[in-house]
Amino acid sequence: ALRTAHNPPSPLFLDLADRMGFLVMDEFFDCWTVGKNPYDYHLYFRDWYKIDARDSIRRDRNHPSIILWSAGNEIHDTPNVPLAREILASLVRIFHENDPGRPVTQALFRPNASHDYDNGLADLLDVVGQNYRENEILAAHAQKPSRKIIGTENGQDRRAWLALRDNAPYSGQFLWSGVDYLGEAHQWPYIGHDSGLLDRTDYPHIRGMERQSWWSTRPMVKVVRQIAPTSAGPIDPGEDTDPKAPRETLFNDWTPAETAPHDENLKVYSNAEKVELVLNGKSLGSQGLHPDASPRTWKVAYAPGTLKAIATNHGQVVATEELRTAGAPARIVLRTDHPRVSSDWEDVSYITATIVDANGTIDPNATNELTFDIKGSAAIAGVDNADNTSHESFQGNQRAACRGRAVAIVRATAATGHITFTASAPGLASGSIALEAVPAAHEQ
Repeated sequence: ALRTAHNPPSPLFLDLADRMGFLVMDEFFDCWTVGKNPYDYHLYFRDWYKIDARDSIRRDRNHPSIILWSAGNEIHDTPNVPLAREILASLVRIFHENDPGRPVTQALFRPNASHDYDNGLADLLDVVGQNYRENEILAAHAQKPSRKIIGTENGQDRRAWLALRDNAPYSGQFLWSGVDYLGEAHQWPYIGHDSGLLDRTDYPHIRGMERQSWWSTRPMVKVVRQIAPTSAGPIDPGEDTDPKAPRETLFNDWTPAETAPHDENLKVYSNAEKVELVLNGKSLGSQGLHPDASPRTWKVAYAPGTLKAIATNHGQVVATEELRTAGAPARIVLRTDHPRVSSDWEDVSYITATIVDANGTIDPNATNELTFDIKGSAAIAGVDNADNTSHESFQGNQRAACRGRAVAIVRATAATGHITFTASAPGLASGSIALEAVPAAHEQ
């Protein structure tokens, strides 16, 4: 499910959600009469909120993906109880008048301070929603079991997950955030927020791998190295990144920057009954699944070579992961999500460039500047590397690798034709991949 934040979403987004089978919480307001910055919607709320809410509901109500309306996010009017109750009652009435079949929620803001659960505000909602503070919304349900509850914005840590897993009335949680995004940066030189389960190039963060182990019904196993933060800066709650350091403190590789003898703290995320860890053919022992969903941990004397995790259910191997120590960067490898791309403006091909050693192992420390070249009936629409400290342009044909990876987005410029895409960097063997321009669906 997807929560829109915190304005009426694009109709194109809702069209995609309908077609792809996502469920949507459609949210309208980030403020009512109390603003969060000097020039936001609070200046116009009194004059326009009824009209805007009505028009937005009527625009969106025929989208089957929508299962829940939201009247607002972290609204700062709530300490003023008479005002907040007046506005929320009005909004709920507008929602029900214009779409009687769907329930209404709100992302309540610190209800322990504004006493929304005691003053009647929360009970104006069909579904009580709250951002974070999972223990409070569970207590609100225990106080009044007839309340339907949902997490409208939650962190990704294990505490939030257990609150959901172990309490059946807790109907679900919307995590902040699904994917990294530009803006809300920690501090310069950051330009984006790295709170996602996926980075901007759709590659999973470590926390995304951990979430997979909690949710997936398919057997999986992931091994990560854990190191101490590289600065004394504070770590945001629920995050595994240090705002003052450009790299995560968890790494899904067996290529530490330090090569002198040292110990590595390893975490293994898996939903399998048992996981055995093997280093260069020698078993480091097996561990069972922890009831509290915590990762299985090992402390291992580092040795270059191959680290393998073997996950088993009932004695049968169901998933494995093998990490190899990378040698010196040698060449660039390219792959695409689909080699046939049309000239339709919605159709693009994502090409991932990885820097690997002579044996094909990605070098997670590689930051080589990559230059992309394209020949044939196509153009480069954008480039990225997921680095939230990078100030390189998303346009053009160059991008530095981050953790050995970068991506280019290619679009066709003609209905037919051969396309050759090449990536090069000084000192590395170039990579090349062939694509094919094909007619768009409406041209066939």
